[in-house]
Amino acid sequence: MSIHRSVAIRTAVGLGAALSLTVLTACGGGGSGKGSATDGKVEGEIKFQTWNLRANFKDYFEGVIKDFEKANPGTKVKWVDQPADNYADKLSADATAGTLPDVVNLSPDLAYPLAKAGTLLNLDKDKVAAKFRPEYLDGAWQGFDMPGLDGSYAFPWYLNTGPLFYNKTMFKDAGLDPDKAPKTFDELFADAAQLAKKGKATLAQPPTVEDFGRYGVDIMSKDGTKFTFNDAKGVEFLTKYQEMFKEGGLHKQALTLTAETAGQKFLQQEIAMNPGSAHDLETFKKNAPTLYGSLGITDVPTNTGKQNMYLQGLSVNSQSKNAATALAFAHFVTDQKNQEDFGHKVAVFPSTKGSLDKEYWTKADSTEEGKIRVASAKMLPTAVNYTPVLFSDEMKTILRNEIAKCLQGKESPKEALDSAANQMTKLIQQK
Repeated sequence: MSIHRSVAIRTAVGLGAALSLTVLTACGGGGSGKGSATDGKVEGEIKFQTWNLRANFKDYFEGVIKDFEKANPGTKVKWVDQPADNYADKLSADATAGTLPDVVNLSPDLAYPLAKAGTLLNLDKDKVAAKFRPEYLDGAWQGFDMPGLDGSYAFPWYLNTGPLFYNKTMFKDAGLDPDKAPKTFDELFADAAQLAKKGKATLAQPPTVEDFGRYGVDIMSKDGTKFTFNDAKGVEFLTKYQEMFKEGGLHKQALTLTAETAGQKFLQQEIAMNPGSAHDLETFKKNAPTLYGSLGITDVPTNTGKQNMYLQGLSVNSQSKNAATALAFAHFVTDQKNQEDFGHKVAVFPSTKGSLDKEYWTKADSTEEGKIRVASAKMLPTAVNYTPVLFSDEMKTILRNEIAKCLQGKESPKEALDSAANQMTKLIQQK
């Protein structure tokens, strides 16, 4: 597979696959909105909606709600949890009907159409919310910036990223230093060429949009009106992948492998590198002890010095009747203490400044989970979200298909990226 993190954060906590949300017909900038007196008294009842979290974290959220209500007498938080299936459709229907909950769990892609429709509070424009910005990692806060809209539309909540596994024995057999995994794309391509000479593939899938971002390609225009990854930098990147594919650096089945089957190729030692998780470590230890014994853990190669960040957030309904309470609760759930508590219960990471400097995230224990936790936590303070909020599943398919044509020699790198960028830009313009 590509060298992007294979398990997005919503998967790490049992959430569903990425969903796209149709743009609402309403318009607006998502400011404070009528009835959104966020500087008013914290009182009254609000509705808080999460995304497929009740089954595993019922006690945690009930405890957080109880703590908030105790600290703010006269408040009541009604918690609803929606299943992963059709979550985007549910959001769209509620927003259209004016029944969107006061505080909503969203990923950046799902927040965008709601923000564009004026349904979400612009935290940077709200005088109460804006003062909380220094509490969060810059990359996490900026992850909810929306193209064409001035401001951020959610408190950053839990984050994820992931290291890369590599097979030290395969590196050594190819004449490479088994203790020196590639850190940049130039090093990756060079190592892949060396491995290919020995008849070994390095990766199992073509590049994704996140990989273009890590290479230093500008994926979209700042105003969000067009895709720009077909510039000289993007063409350079895809050209190198095309060369790697021809040399055998990508698995021969790279154009058809899924994330799951790519993982199997690494387990079978048919590829030298693949993203993974602590769960994979246990699988290797049990089912592939020789692989486990030669396993290396490294950062995903990047030319920007910044890793990709997967993130979730809590947005405030701009039309909430108890806006002050909604804002206070969204901040409470995402404050340092509660984020760190949540990060101790599940393999996700807090977005609050200073949290990742603490021992739990800096010193590995003897467990496999501890090794992955520390390796991942090191990447997050400077990580960014390379995936544009406008990047839909349909666009993902377009980019993947055009890259496949390039690797097969049916199109040049420039032709493939021009075609993908044009098709994807038209989709934006149609909305």
